[in-house]
Amino acid sequence: MCSGCGLSCIVLCVFFQEAGKKHHHLDVNTLRGHTDCVTALDFSSDACNLATVCADGVVRVFRIDDASSKSFKILKINLPAGAHPTAIAYSEGSSSVVVAAQALLGSSLYMYADVGAPPTGGNKQQGKLSPPEIKWDHKKIHGKESVLNLAAARATHGTGDGSTIVISCSEATDIKIWHGKSGKELGTVDTNQLKNNMADISPNGRFIAAAAFTADVKVWEIVYSKDSSVKEVHRVMQLKGHKSAVTSLCFTPDSEKIITASKDGTIRVWNINVRYHLDEDPKTLRVLPVPLHDSKGSTCLYEHMGISPDGKVLAVTSGSTLQWLCAETGVVLDTAEKAHEGAISGIAWAPRTIPNGGAPTFILASCGDDKKVKLWLAPEVSST
Repeated sequence: MCSGCGLSCIVLCVFFQEAGKKHHHLDVNTLRGHTDCVTALDFSSDACNLATVCADGVVRVFRIDDASSKSFKILKINLPAGAHPTAIAYSEGSSSVVVAAQALLGSSLYMYADVGAPPTGGNKQQGKLSPPEIKWDHKKIHGKESVLNLAAARATHGTGDGSTIVISCSEATDIKIWHGKSGKELGTVDTNQLKNNMADISPNGRFIAAAAFTADVKVWEIVYSKDSSVKEVHRVMQLKGHKSAVTSLCFTPDSEKIITASKDGTIRVWNINVRYHLDEDPKTLRVLPVPLHDSKGSTCLYEHMGISPDGKVLAVTSGSTLQWLCAETGVVLDTAEKAHEGAISGIAWAPRTIPNGGAPTFILASCGDDKKVKLWLAPEVSST
């Protein structure tokens, strides 16, 4: 154990796999050790580290060298007293994370540097490790409102210099944009849609989209100057077509499409690669029915969604159910009805393939109210 900067950390090797306990053929592993609900998670850009935040006030970083491993190195970071974490996103590469935490006076952002857990098989004497430091922090970033989610992307579009841009989505109507490394606030947008459900940023750092209380999805563009600084953030599109509130959305890996799920029971795929400056509207490419229903036959709501790095598999959640859809056709590839023993609070795809006892494969991580994090294989997508 070591301490400093108001936090403490410890690195340990813990066994998590429970033989015979897996209940689904895509279930690869279960990461235990959390003492309360796991509220969010995110993979590093190299897919070697998985960071989680838990209601126990601790950030945990798992070293994922092999998804099927029986043990993982963990780095633990205690958040400041009274901070209840709600969201997390990697900031710069695989070594820095931004954590959103709620306290009595509102939400704060903390950026921790040097958070990578050591490689498996490395030096087991961890007493000399220095605790990760808070490089920057901001208090009351959304007034007294909590942060629903964080999302991050490297600014590679146009004159972007590859720096990480982080967005924080409040439970009210505002979304703030931050420079991941410096912590500088780069802008604020407002959905003006009563309340937000979540927001996302395109992989190239160009667009921000918000799922909110109404049926329309607003899209903003981050415009970069020649010196790579953010010149302005302005609304450029509005996705119209859903008949009820949009509960979740995500960008495709090429940043050219947005997938949305709505309370109207449909999933829509939108082409946003349009000449909006010439008043060309985004186009609905596909309208797919939500294929999941409850015991009464009512259509379920998708609360979280994420698309695999190859753009083929759309992972979605509803309550404790995890489902994989073909991103092209909407066909159900597989379903885990009780993926967790409680509500699923978040999902994240590893941005690259990870070894799984052999050949590397795409891995999805999920977390929930049951204090667990699970790793899942991506189902096969038929080429026909």
